[in-house]
Amino acid sequence: MTQPILVACAHGTSNPDGKAAILRVVDELRAARPDVTVLDAYVDVHGPELPDVVAGLPAEAPAVVVPLLLSVGYHVKVDIGRAVKSRERTTAAAPLGPDPRLARVLAERLGEAGLTAEDAVVLAAAGSSNPAAADDVERLADMLRHLVPNRVLAAYGASAEPSVPDAVGELRAEEVGRIVVASYLLAPGYFHDQLAKAGADVVAAPLLPAPEVAEIALERFDEALARL
Repeated sequence: MTQPILVACAHGTSNPDGKAAILRVVDELRAARPDVTVLDAYVDVHGPELPDVVAGLPAEAPAVVVPLLLSVGYHVKVDIGRAVKSRERTTAAAPLGPDPRLARVLAERLGEAGLTAEDAVVLAAAGSSNPAAADDVERLADMLRHLVPNRVLAAYGASAEPSVPDAVGELRAEEVGRIVVASYLLAPGYFHDQLAKAGADVVAAPLLPAPEVAEIALERFDEALARL
């Protein structure tokens, strides 16, 4: 059988630490599956751009585009959707979230940030105009609520409500203790930088580095390859 191809598709960022974090995941995928060709691709900010990567794949190989993205949204439905339709024997895997393992990593990041039982948590996601993306984030918020005793309020960096600053303001009005932002983002970049301006007391680190991300991505790949 021709060696299958895994195209790990991330958003893209101009932040060097963010780029390095994603490339580390790509390296983890390669190390875990030496029998699979693993390529990286991006939908915004920088290349290699996803359509170009897909167009350059050898015709005989089955390929799966695995979103290194946390929920359904424009990039999954439109950018990745168009790319897989442009080539035979190509399909898209499901995004990484929601998944209980991501909730566990978020709980770890909150612990590292010094979360106490008196604090309230804003679960900050990038945001999307696709209602399914907000549903995904709310599901993840429910998973997080089973792991921490705190009040957890989901919020978004763009394209959905409440915004992260509005969520912080809502919690301030409830006269809770500190407000801690759980960064439901893979890596440092523009959206994570904005969290520091939202008025919270503490902003936890993003998900990466976390071996769970590559683990989930490989499961999504296997599921999609089986369908293909």
